[in-house]
Amino acid sequence: MLYSLKLLLIALVTLPVSLTVILCSLFSAHGKFGYTVSRIWAWAILKIGGVKLKVDGLGRLDSARPYIFIANHQSNIDIPILVESLPDFQLRWIAKRELMLIPFFGWAMWASGHIVVDRANRAKAMASLRVARERVRGGISVVIFPEGTRGTGGELLPFKRGGFLLASKTDAPIVPVTIKGSGRLLPKGDWRFRSGQVEVIVSEPIVLDQHQAGALNAVVHRVREIIEANSRRGAGAATTEKSAFASGSEVGARSRG
Repeated sequence: MLYSLKLLLIALVTLPVSLTVILCSLFSAHGKFGYTVSRIWAWAILKIGGVKLKVDGLGRLDSARPYIFIANHQSNIDIPILVESLPDFQLRWIAKRELMLIPFFGWAMWASGHIVVDRANRAKAMASLRVARERVRGGISVVIFPEGTRGTGGELLPFKRGGFLLASKTDAPIVPVTIKGSGRLLPKGDWRFRSGQVEVIVSEPIVLDQHQAGALNAVVHRVREIIEANSRRGAGAATTEKSAFASGSEVGARSRG
């Protein structure tokens, strides 16, 4: 009964917020105003679900610049979790085309300027990367789930290179983000939304050296290594890890987490 009530409340919140986001998109470039409205949806989803967040490492970031956030993916609530965890950034997802077909929610994603990827069409996929590059140059941060789908049982799936290619084209630093506990609250294939705490670990920004041989593959490996280590060891790993690719100038002076 409790789970059904949560689903009903989520649906009741999603409908009006989605319609508002779609309307706002008519008056805002790249959906920036609509995204601000969608933060209400993210906050409400987590409140309804009884999700509490613990965010570590925000002080590593400079809120005045865009990033490419690379995160692990275990649950459908990872999107509102990241929206709430990174409040100083306008975030856009690289999302598969099928998501845009979901009534209201998918339409609102499209209206907000999220980047649609058609995985079955390489030419369209490359065009989507160009759109993402324009977003970053406009001051918008891009979020990518490099596993391409939600994992089960907490395992980290192989990483795809698309997000890293995007970073190499935009000069935006890559930020590994580890989400811990979301799969336990709403596992893949389950509709029962459980209450609990989720930990989000923001690691050191990584600057991709395009002139270094094999730099892209090395960064893919390094980011996966960081997220996997944080998933196993917790926040302490994010506090102590120092990436060989990180530049101290990329870390903001803010200290919030």
